[in-house]
Amino acid sequence: MNKKYFFYSCCLALALASCSDDDNTPGNEPSATHDDYSYVGKAVGNFTAEEWYPGGELGTTDNIASNSYEDETPAVTNQGLSNLFKFGESFFERTFNSTTKPFNGLGPAWTRDACLTCHPGYGHGKRVTSYNANEYGNGYLLVVYHPDTQGYITEVTGMPQTRASYPFLPPIDESGIHLEWKTATDGALPTTFPDGETYELIYPEITIDQEAFNTNPKPTNYEVRLESTIGIYGTGLIDAIPEEELKKQYQTEASAGATLNPAMWDATANDWASTAWYTGYPANATDRTPHIKRYTYALTRATLQDGPGANAIWNITNVTRSDRPKLYTTDAWAKAMSENEEVINTILKEGKDEESLLHPYYADGTREGIAKAVATLLSPNTNQFDNDVYNFKPEMQDDNYYELMVWHRGLAVPRARNLHSEQVQRGKELFYQMGCTACHRPSWKTGSDNYWADTVVKGQGELPKYANQTIWPYSDFIQHRLFMKNDIRGAWCRTTPLWGRGLSKANTGAEDRLHDCRARNEVEAIMWHGYSRESDAFRSAEKFYNLPKEDRDAVVAFIRAI
Repeated sequence: MNKKYFFYSCCLALALASCSDDDNTPGNEPSATHDDYSYVGKAVGNFTAEEWYPGGELGTTDNIASNSYEDETPAVTNQGLSNLFKFGESFFERTFNSTTKPFNGLGPAWTRDACLTCHPGYGHGKRVTSYNANEYGNGYLLVVYHPDTQGYITEVTGMPQTRASYPFLPPIDESGIHLEWKTATDGALPTTFPDGETYELIYPEITIDQEAFNTNPKPTNYEVRLESTIGIYGTGLIDAIPEEELKKQYQTEASAGATLNPAMWDATANDWASTAWYTGYPANATDRTPHIKRYTYALTRATLQDGPGANAIWNITNVTRSDRPKLYTTDAWAKAMSENEEVINTILKEGKDEESLLHPYYADGTREGIAKAVATLLSPNTNQFDNDVYNFKPEMQDDNYYELMVWHRGLAVPRARNLHSEQVQRGKELFYQMGCTACHRPSWKTGSDNYWADTVVKGQGELPKYANQTIWPYSDFIQHRLFMKNDIRGAWCRTTPLWGRGLSKANTGAEDRLHDCRARNEVEAIMWHGYSRESDAFRSAEKFYNLPKEDRDAVVAFIRAI
């Protein structure tokens, strides 16, 4: 245990001495009493000693306070990477802008100006009632797609942008985004438990006016869904799970009769589908070895070093770097801006000043020249670094990106809490009996962790490593279908890890769950699993529904403890 957290735990124990050791009922966060701490690291009840450390010896922090999602792993400390970790943390927490180094390069269109806005307290995004990109905690990404093909529309980026630099208009005007929360009343199970306690299921309905798209052309035949960010702690440990172990899990579930996403698993060959392999590395990557996808709800990324976080620091803020030399924009937006009279007039008036940020768009000072420059420089198909006219430089330096990745791969998982509680032990027993572990697989063993690294990282140094660790994420990292109202695009959704989620309220101020934060607590999350009889988890949810309240509370206490 880290000594600084031992002192904290002892102080907190004195403050909470009058509290019950089993104060783990729904609505309360687990407490760190002295008695609780005395059990840490020891086998107790139906928990093994190692289950206290979900991230293993190298990936767990003893901190269970309101900043526990932010800690570095022991691996970071052991490898002498702590200073790099702290520098990398600043790029996650700071707001990006147009000019102030090293946090410059925001825009010209962006989704958020700071990572922390999407990941409050480093955790899962929170549910909001109206769409405002700059509202702290709003981790939503707009998913705009064609209902016939399920593919993203091409008029805006896959992670649509609602903010833009002056004088440009955002690709989507937020005033045209309409979000309404509705109550689901037609589920397969009643919203009153047999003992009389009730619950409610809500879901988001979101639309975007066609006129809100500042693109040419404007999209047609589209639908919109929401997807929220997930907690980012412990993601480096997921990267260390061997691909052969992932394959065994797919084979186990397939042999048990589970229907798996054919885009990931070829049922006939009992092997990976051709589309399960990720090959979309940056153009300058020297190592383009295919790897199996394991990250994001849609399983779009395979390695953390080219995963959602590495990608997001580029496309969310639109900050270029040496391995991401092009802007994250669309030609439809670039064309619309090149045709906008107010944009042209502003550049014509202000861009002649060589010190102006608009000067690159001024070109030859003619309206035609400005329009061409805008269309060219806002296009995703222009290499901003090698443009014949303008010699732009990467906005994020390689050493800063490396520091970010040390931080990203170095985030620890908080240790488990209250495993000595009889209520938590009962909850574990029920969780297993209900069949929840079929998808929420409890533990994995990491391999040698010879991680893939892109050209930039290889040129800078090593990253935290997690070789031969037993970890407890409670996920199979496979996609399943729950058939919920206004379901996720494509219906398939990767099982979200449960580790550390019991500390969400303390760290983020919210405890919303599922891909779009529709579940406001654990009970609603479980019951959404039973909304449809077609759901892959219906039987487990049905068993939970039929439990007495005391046992339902025990299941929730267990989920909060791990």
